[in-house]
Amino acid sequence: MTFYKELKRRNVFRVSAAYLALGWIITQVTNAVVPALHLPDSIPSIVVWLSVIGFPFVLLFSWVYELTPEGLKRESEVDREASITHLTSKRLDYIIIGMLAVAMLLFVGDRFLPVGAGLARDHPTQGASSDNRAPGALLQEAAEPASAIAVDDKSIAVLPFVDMSADKDQEYMSDGIAEELLNLLSQVPDLKVIARTSSFAFKGKEIKVEQIAKELNVAHVLEGSVRKSGNKVRITAQLIRTADSTHLWSETYDRPLDDIFAVQDEIAGAIVQVLQIRLAGGELSRRKGGTQNLEAYQLYQQGLSAAYQNTRLSLDAAEAYLEQAIKLDSNYGMAWAQLASTVGLKADNGFVDRTEGYERMRQLARRAVQLSPDLSGAHAAMQYVYLAFDWDWAAAEAEGRRALAIDPENSEALNVAGKLAATLGHWDEAERQYSAALVRDPLNTYVIWNFGNTYYRAGRFADADGIFRKLLVLEPGFAWTRSSIGLTLLAQGKPEEALAMVQQDMDEADRLTVLPVFLQAVGRQAEADEALHAQIAQWADTGAMFVAETYAYRGDHDLALQWLERAYRQKDQGLIEITGEPLFQNLADDPRYKAFLRKLNLPTE
Repeated sequence: MTFYKELKRRNVFRVSAAYLALGWIITQVTNAVVPALHLPDSIPSIVVWLSVIGFPFVLLFSWVYELTPEGLKRESEVDREASITHLTSKRLDYIIIGMLAVAMLLFVGDRFLPVGAGLARDHPTQGASSDNRAPGALLQEAAEPASAIAVDDKSIAVLPFVDMSADKDQEYMSDGIAEELLNLLSQVPDLKVIARTSSFAFKGKEIKVEQIAKELNVAHVLEGSVRKSGNKVRITAQLIRTADSTHLWSETYDRPLDDIFAVQDEIAGAIVQVLQIRLAGGELSRRKGGTQNLEAYQLYQQGLSAAYQNTRLSLDAAEAYLEQAIKLDSNYGMAWAQLASTVGLKADNGFVDRTEGYERMRQLARRAVQLSPDLSGAHAAMQYVYLAFDWDWAAAEAEGRRALAIDPENSEALNVAGKLAATLGHWDEAERQYSAALVRDPLNTYVIWNFGNTYYRAGRFADADGIFRKLLVLEPGFAWTRSSIGLTLLAQGKPEEALAMVQQDMDEADRLTVLPVFLQAVGRQAEADEALHAQIAQWADTGAMFVAETYAYRGDHDLALQWLERAYRQKDQGLIEITGEPLFQNLADDPRYKAFLRKLNLPTE
């Protein structure tokens, strides 16, 4: 009992209580600050361990600090010491009460205030990452077509499901389940469903669900996991209302692998009931153009993922995956349409002969339309052939109307419609189509690039620069991005920065599209001439448009027009982006240049 009184006299209990309250407050503040400042995820754990380690030292300090051999003091000293001890104890009481009050306020704010009003709570999603930024935040500084719209309560994003299998070898099955759920839900009338390219951008990111919802502008998020064992699969799904992090519905399904599509339909149907959305067409039916072949489906998913990276290697891989899928199911309309788009992208980039590439794209798109005439993506692929290769604006517009009549919110159809509008110099219409595409698919890399390119050609250079820079962060290997940023910098009178940007491009062919222009702009004439020779060697047969731009920038009208005619004979896709191109400004008043534009049925002013 004497020892207990001694502990109390030396304020050991009070110091302990104060230390624990302070430690709890520091932990809560750390949990809130770390994500906001993008600090390493290990910091909260380090803070907790330091607090635990420090606790016995604080107790020891409290004991030693109060160690006073009162028996050696005179009576007056003892009285004074007692007075000081009493005062110290009262101060400690006030400190403890204050910290407990702060802790209680933090607790109440965290548990009972609406999300965003207090400290944010963690909702882990798919795996860990060293970068906790939400991908959707990348575009908000430059263009906010999606985030400017109020959140619709009938909106949802389907996140890629987590592969929980022992061997971690079912990633594409996990992605495929989420993809098919997304497709099924997109058939529900009045339900806004974020497209795959945007919702899957959060894969591998440990980001709070409410933050994902904010970036994608949705009211609900569906997430889940897949665990495969032998011929069995366990799928767990949960629907979250993001306004208050309420779990509206969750379920676990144990099924044989050959019943996977039935499980997807079952999950989608349950979600529809939970959201209380009235189905206009009865029960959900699998989207036209799909497959019942699981292996073909997984290959399609792999091809889709690779295609959106837009590099030489990724497009080759995408083509190979999609061809394998079609071999397994020759009636797989979605795979035919995506293969057509992939081949077109290879032609766009100059990775294959453009004439051969676009003709193959035409045949693939036609096959997709034949197999799945009500598949919007198939008509969008056909529209792009009319636009990029045939330069038949009327046929492209008609095919685009068919695509949008089937699915007015299809991001691919909206993207091609925007590109057609920009080709004809209809900047407002192009912006409207891209904005609509980004509402459905906020992180679609191709839509983002086209949006930036349209702003650049419309003379909105700062806006274009901002969008391209966000794309560079979103998908660092995306072709054309650094050269596009360089062009916006050059247009803003910053040639040195433009040159520095394009010199960071690891792809020599992409770098050579603009390098001679930038070297010319900074006055390094000998190097610019050398780069021009390299540009001609690289692009003479597949991208004469780039050489024409270099000569136009130099003011050499004759050679610029000769290379434009060569681009015309090559069916160079770059010609659909000639309208408004600042590099041709020196030719604007040349009658021969205007005649060339008229030959393409493009505006001359």
